[in-house]
Amino acid sequence: MTDRPSVLVIGAGIVGIACGIHLIERGAEVTLVDPEPPGSLTSSGNAGGLGSTEVMPIGAPGVIKRIPGWLLDPLGPLSLRWRHLPSMLPWLLHFHRASGRHEVERISKGLSSLLRRSMQDTRELVHRANLQNLITERGAITVYENEKSRQLDALEWQIKRERGIIVEALDAASIKQMEPALHNVSCGYFTPQWCNTTSPIRLAESLASFLHSMGAKFVRGRVDAFQEDDPLRPVMLNSTVSSWDKVIVAAGVWSAELCHLLNESVLLESERGYNTTLSDPGINLNRQIIFGDRKFVATEIEEGLRIGGAAEFAGIYAPPDYRRSERLLEIAKTYLPDLNISDGKSWMGHRPSTPDSLPVISKSIRHPELYYAFGHGHIGLTTAATTGHLIAQLSMGEKPDIDLSPYSIGRF
Repeated sequence: MTDRPSVLVIGAGIVGIACGIHLIERGAEVTLVDPEPPGSLTSSGNAGGLGSTEVMPIGAPGVIKRIPGWLLDPLGPLSLRWRHLPSMLPWLLHFHRASGRHEVERISKGLSSLLRRSMQDTRELVHRANLQNLITERGAITVYENEKSRQLDALEWQIKRERGIIVEALDAASIKQMEPALHNVSCGYFTPQWCNTTSPIRLAESLASFLHSMGAKFVRGRVDAFQEDDPLRPVMLNSTVSSWDKVIVAAGVWSAELCHLLNESVLLESERGYNTTLSDPGINLNRQIIFGDRKFVATEIEEGLRIGGAAEFAGIYAPPDYRRSERLLEIAKTYLPDLNISDGKSWMGHRPSTPDSLPVISKSIRHPELYYAFGHGHIGLTTAATTGHLIAQLSMGEKPDIDLSPYSIGRF
C-alpha cells in the first residue's frame, strides 16, 4: 500500500512528459499512456525553437484581411481544405473575435505570463536531466524583403517591446554579416532571448528516459472511453479498466476528442505544419531564421537543416499533402540560393491550436481531479516545462505561481 497519489497522464509528448517529471518530483505515482512512442509525434518534428519572445497571438488586427490572399497563393503560408470548413466555423468565429485590438492586448499578456519564465523553467528541467548540451542560446533573426513587409508586422514588434522582449533592428548589411548565406532581404530584427534545441526528437526521448528512470510507467494504448459515473477510470483500447486518483489530459490535438467524451467544451484545431530536413544542405546558418514575409523558418539541427512552417487546416485524419513541404523548399531557395534541396525528408505534424492562441492549463469544470494541459500551438516545446510545473502545482493542491484564469477551459 502507498499514500502516493496515482496520476494518469494521457499523452506522452513533450508537455505530457514535463507534467510527469514535475508530478513525480512531488511524490505522485505516474503513468503515461499514448498509442505512439514517447515524443515521437509533434514533439519530434518541430523546428526546435524555444521562442520565449512569441508573445503575439496568431490572430491580430489586419490578419483577417490578409487570409484570402494567402489562401489564393499556391506558395502562400496558409491552406484550407474546403471540406473541413463547416466543422471549423465555430473556431473561426472565435478566432475573428480574438483578433481585435483589445483582445490581442489581453491575450498577449496571457502569453507573456507563461513565456517570461519559460526559459528559466526549461533550463532547470534540462539541468536535472543532464541535457544542457541539447540547448543553444544564439538568438534568432526575423527577416523581411522590404520595409513595406516589415511594417505589416509593426504591431507585433511594438507589443514584443512592451512585454520586455529585446528587439534589435537590422539593416541589410547587418543581416549579411550575421548570416552570409542569406540573400534578397533588406531589413529585420534580432531577438537575442530566443533559444533552440539542437534535436527536438532527442530532447523529447531523453526527457522521457529521464522520467522513466524516476519511476514513471509508460503504456502503449489509447483512451477511447470514460466511465460515465467516474471519469477517473479511463477505458483503454484493450478494454482494461483502471482507477486513478488524478487524470491529466495532455494529448495535444487529440485532446479535443477526449474532451468530447468528457462533455467538456473546447475549441481546438490541428494547425498542420510541414517541414523538410535536408541532411546535406550545402550552407550553414548561425541561428534560427524566421522569414517574416512568407511565415516559415530555417533551423540547423543535428539531423540537418530543417525548413518548415506553413499552416494547413484539414482536420486530424486527412492525409498529408507533402507538396506543402516542396513549396517551402522552392521559397527557401529564393532567400538561400546555394541551398541543396536534393536530399530531404518531409514531415507533417499537428499543432494543437486554440482560436485565441492561449493553451489550456486548467482544472476541469465538470470533473474533480481531472486536469488539462494542451492547446499550445506554436509554443508547446517552449512552454512545456512551465506547463508541467503549473499543472503539478494545480493538481497537487499547491497555489500556482501565476494566475491560470486566462488558460481556463471554461472560456470556451
